[in-house]
Amino acid sequence: MIDTDRRELLAALAALGFLPAPALAAGIADLGAPRPFSWAMLQQHAEALARRPYRAPAKIAAAASIDYDAAGGIAYRADRTLAGGIRLFPVGKYAQTPVAVGLVQDGAARPVQFSPDMFVSKGAKALGISGIQLMSPNGKSNWLAFQGASYFRSAGAQDQYGLSARGIAIDTGIAGKEEFPAFTEFWIEKNGPWAYTIYALLDGESVTGAYRFVSRFDHGVVQDVSAVIHLRRSVERLGIAPATSMFWYGEGNRAAAVDWRPEIHDSDGLAMATGAGEHIWRPLENPPHATLDSFQDDNPRGFGLIQRDRDFGHYQDDGAFYDRRPNLWIEPKGKWGRGAVTLFAFPTASETVDNIVAFWVPAEPATKGKKLAFDYRLTWNSLDPLATANARAVACWTGVAGRPGQTPIAGARKLVVDFLGDSLRGLDIHSGVTAAIDVGGGKLLSNHAYPVIGQSERWRVMADIAVPPPGPTNIRLFLKRGSATLGETVLTQIF
Repeated sequence: MIDTDRRELLAALAALGFLPAPALAAGIADLGAPRPFSWAMLQQHAEALARRPYRAPAKIAAAASIDYDAAGGIAYRADRTLAGGIRLFPVGKYAQTPVAVGLVQDGAARPVQFSPDMFVSKGAKALGISGIQLMSPNGKSNWLAFQGASYFRSAGAQDQYGLSARGIAIDTGIAGKEEFPAFTEFWIEKNGPWAYTIYALLDGESVTGAYRFVSRFDHGVVQDVSAVIHLRRSVERLGIAPATSMFWYGEGNRAAAVDWRPEIHDSDGLAMATGAGEHIWRPLENPPHATLDSFQDDNPRGFGLIQRDRDFGHYQDDGAFYDRRPNLWIEPKGKWGRGAVTLFAFPTASETVDNIVAFWVPAEPATKGKKLAFDYRLTWNSLDPLATANARAVACWTGVAGRPGQTPIAGARKLVVDFLGDSLRGLDIHSGVTAAIDVGGGKLLSNHAYPVIGQSERWRVMADIAVPPPGPTNIRLFLKRGSATLGETVLTQIF
């Protein structure tokens, strides 16, 4: 006899078209027969799946031999483009698990049935589908891609990929415990030439989830996301709306610059707009060891990983174009309540390793059996979300403490932060502008705030700070004039 949970799961699978379909309709290549589909049905399916023991999806063993270069020689055929702009990725060494794809129209989904002749191969043969990409109307570039676990990314406003997003983060930063749930099935509904709704089923050891991404290109890419998550078991650190990036070195850690290029990073800061209205900037670092920082908040207005420095001369990279890498800004919809924007970083000596993750951790424990729902907007573009009339931190350096040309102060470091913004217009050394600096785990020895000569609306804060071993020392600083705050708050560390 079939138990109740299994009966419900089979019913949901049949309704969504996961069970074997009848023969293909005449003249419709690579598409199975239509089955009813809706957002509500996907949510029901995820809930039913959460009551079943987890089964890891099978990998294609032969895909392990298809390395990066070989996978690059397998291309989806342009004449098989789906829904006016969808092309598929093949499986390979770094994406060995196939996914299911369906096309949605008028309340029905038709499964895409894999065949090797969907792809043109130069060498290795196509073995399966590992993800989806959304093409521009001219078919020459893609602007959104989903591939690998629950990862996805956008080329933003300047047709240049960089950082990635994830559907969820499970126990990130906890040694030996991190999990990578995967989007195992996708359904795609076309809304316009630059607009699609993508539905996805998430499955993993600890969670299942139904996801809806209403995605459009609008001076960059905007995605309105709905996520309904079911916990198979309790999770110690549940990360909502994760963003993943790379920071190898920038102006603040020049000692790591073993490459000829002056700076190499996909993002240079974590930006936050708190529920209380404070704007916070946390410069990214390539730390000497793994670090985890939590910024407590109540109903955050937004957070994200930002590439604020967009001066080509600071990178000199005419191939990877780090100056064009998109920002990713996350805006919660509704009230997310208490929790923390969490930043995890670990050391890297390569630009190919993403060593930065930022996500929201709800204060409420993520316990087995819970159902959680989050709605938010993702914006991928080159605009700074905290660009207001107030001053922003545009550079952050560290160096030896003390006056130039004199013996450095032992056990101390110099921190230099430049601010730029309209709120500094017309102010001079006599205007009463000072730096408010709090130091945790160290001691402030001296500080000065002054306008940079010849640079309109640019001010510099210079501070010598004693840093007792092993560190780090945490610094909070902002510019003020009397009781008025002139710009965002900078939170940084010195190791």
